[in-house]
Amino acid sequence: MRLVITADTHVPKRARDLPAPLWAAIDAADVVVHAGDWVDEVLLDAMAARARRLIGVYGNNDGPALRARLPEIARADLDGLRVAVVHETGQRARREERCEARFPDADLLVFGHSHIPWDTVAPGGLRLLNPGSPTDRRSQPYATYLTARVEAGRLADVELHRLPGR
Repeated sequence: MRLVITADTHVPKRARDLPAPLWAAIDAADVVVHAGDWVDEVLLDAMAARARRLIGVYGNNDGPALRARLPEIARADLDGLRVAVVHETGQRARREERCEARFPDADLLVFGHSHIPWDTVAPGGLRLLNPGSPTDRRSQPYATYLTARVEAGRLADVELHRLPGR
């Protein structure tokens, strides 16, 4: 199962559209995970039309219309991999321990908000992934998103993709 993981797209606030390489990855994916801050329903509709399966949550920049359509926390079983998605996880310090306590039934937690790519494992085994942002790199050298595979309940081949010209 091929995954695309993104967050903090901020369309059309920070960009008119997603970068073409991200759209191509979405078209090829079996599951797309979006960890919030869509900003506009138009992007949600476009992504839902193109993704085979879409798992998404709302973020702090998402207004009432998006909050009416998306949960604050999403959970999914992907071929035995227990996934949780949330936009905000709080400050960086002790994030792994805090998230492991908050999501004891998850193998993978996808989050956004910081626009900073993150890939760590909590002491109890919870994997935490933040894809950064494909449209608003802030203090990062590149705009980014993630791809990965799920095989027999395990996450494999996690790859951070840098986007050109952003």
